[in-house]
Amino acid sequence: MQFIPRDMPPRSIWSLEQAGVHPLLARLYAARGISQATTLDVALAHLLPPTSLKGIEAAAVLLADAMAADKKLCIVADYDCDGATACAVAVRGLRLLGARQVSYIVPDRVVDGYGLTPPIAERVKASGADVLITVDNGIASVDGVATARALGLQVLVTDHHLPAAVLPEADAIVNPNQPGCTFESKSLAGVGVMFYVLLVLRAELRKRGVFTAEQQPKLDTLLPLVALGTVADVVKLDANNRRLVAQGLARVRKGQMPAGMSALFVASGRQSATCTSQDFGFALGPRINAAGRLSDMTLGIECLTTDDVGRATELATQLDRINRERREIEGDMREQALELAQEMFDPEEEPPSALCVFDPDFHEGVVGIVASKLKDLHHRPTFVFAPSQAAGKGHELKGSGRSIPGFHLRDALDLVAKRHPGVLLRFGGHAMAAGCTLEEDNLATFEEALQQVAAEWLDAATLQRRLETDGPLLAEYRRPELADTLAREVWGQGFAPPTFSENIEVLGQRLVGEKHLALKLRHQGQPVDGIWFGRLDPLPAVAHLAFRLEADEWQGNKRVRFVIEGMAE
Repeated sequence: MQFIPRDMPPRSIWSLEQAGVHPLLARLYAARGISQATTLDVALAHLLPPTSLKGIEAAAVLLADAMAADKKLCIVADYDCDGATACAVAVRGLRLLGARQVSYIVPDRVVDGYGLTPPIAERVKASGADVLITVDNGIASVDGVATARALGLQVLVTDHHLPAAVLPEADAIVNPNQPGCTFESKSLAGVGVMFYVLLVLRAELRKRGVFTAEQQPKLDTLLPLVALGTVADVVKLDANNRRLVAQGLARVRKGQMPAGMSALFVASGRQSATCTSQDFGFALGPRINAAGRLSDMTLGIECLTTDDVGRATELATQLDRINRERREIEGDMREQALELAQEMFDPEEEPPSALCVFDPDFHEGVVGIVASKLKDLHHRPTFVFAPSQAAGKGHELKGSGRSIPGFHLRDALDLVAKRHPGVLLRFGGHAMAAGCTLEEDNLATFEEALQQVAAEWLDAATLQRRLETDGPLLAEYRRPELADTLAREVWGQGFAPPTFSENIEVLGQRLVGEKHLALKLRHQGQPVDGIWFGRLDPLPAVAHLAFRLEADEWQGNKRVRFVIEGMAE
């Protein structure tokens, strides 16, 4: 692994320090492109205005008209955490604003597949709905939207995924990534798009005299859900997304959140009063996602929409159990996948430029997680396939891929599809994550084609595992209260958590739990504990380590612990 020190512009550091930002935070923010303290202001007033979202005014008029006519609204959600939180925000928000008839449908990952398909449109019509609203999907649902409109439904698409060449002919589309949209934040999650739609709908209802500015419903109660979905979907935390997450975190820490979120904190053993974005990404998010992977995402959505504390507790406990099951399946699959991947190449040689792994015993619900683990281990674009569990689709494979910086996965799939027409039955996704479906007989062709694209696009430098770091940590900053301060800031995708690096003495090391390395270290002359999760191999007496700060509490005493992220070769 190669450590790449982040550039820290002195002028930016000076400007931030002059504005009262802590010197360490000034360094960290400057290294992440922040040059003015105003960028750090997370007040709601600094959110990007919604009016620049193309189609949002039409969406608000459509919804306001439907509510005035007491029409039935049905939300079609995606089956991940972003989709679940977007659905919960839509249900709660529309009801807050006066909609009396709001329902939702979430496709089954196995039976229905992704997005608004024609059969889902037919189910919405059969439910008695008049208006169909997609959240976190729909931009690629050309046939589904056409079916819905042919059935007499009005259709509002709210999404954030990249569109194809042809857009669906919906009554209104709100997506920051659609052609002609000037909204500055292209990284808005699906839940963020729906939140913005509600803001403009409320303004439209004010214009119609339904509310006054003084007595209009407060939509900021939805921000904990917006924050959860934004972090869990691993979208880039640009300034606008950081504001949404910071606002949600602030409310959660005060106990102001839906009953289901509170119950999920309890079920996961986390403390909401000291909640961080890490809790959303690694505790609450996976429990919501597990429902969509192994069971029924309506469990997750009901958990986030119910106000019954008892029911919320029951659902959170159920989601926690499903997540434990998911972890067991994932663990077994990961071991199998590692063995299969190792068989693909000589361990003494460099692995191929892209990995493609399949086993008939894999579960399609967790292929993405396993692909992510393999990608992290080998630093290669990776696809993991499982047999489709959909009825009548036993000959098809469902694949999920994860990528590395410098390799746009969806564009790679597009090129494979053009070079080998008919090999991919369906595909879609983003730069770093994508999915596809193919016939089992075409797997070898796909693998060869993907490796060919990777060989063309990736050079030796890109295939070298790199880790950006914030350089050495001054001894004066090795304090528990400063570790807590760092933890409370908003970090995540595109705004990486602080990772320091320097030569450190290794005084002692032992395996704990048979899979983690507990360390006794000497940092700048002072002893400090360390932990390297998932590390089995011993370290040399002096190692160039990358580490995060963590405040570790033991028997009532708080002390700093270094969480090791890597070792320079």
